Amino acid sequence: MIRSNRTRRATLKIRTTANRAAARIRRRGNASLQTYALAQGLTPRDARSMVGALRKTAKKILITGTEHRVHAGRRMRTTSRYTPIQVALICLVYRPRKPAYRIVAAKLAFAA
Repeated sequence: MIRSNRTRRATLKIRTTANRAAARIRRRGNASLQTYALAQGLTPRDARSMVGALRKTAKKILITGTEHRVHAGRRMRTTSRYTPIQVALICLVYRPRKPAYRIVAAKLAFAA
């Protein structure tokens, strides 16, 4: 594949994922932390990395979110969904080192 096409497709894929995640948050009013990170335009790998630290921060400040059951392959899994206000509080306490994560954390804190 031509390199320019590959980069264009990757950019389009990230943008599509971000739009879908943002629409899901608007529709439901709550979402997982990874959905919030994807809605800000992070790649799934970066979102997973950032969300681990956000979960640790949420536990530290005693924000639990609401528990939901989802299908994960052949078994059910319990996940937490957070409102935009809860995510903003978590992001205010969260102190990332990576510049991309700092930008996303600021956007999430400002979004609520």
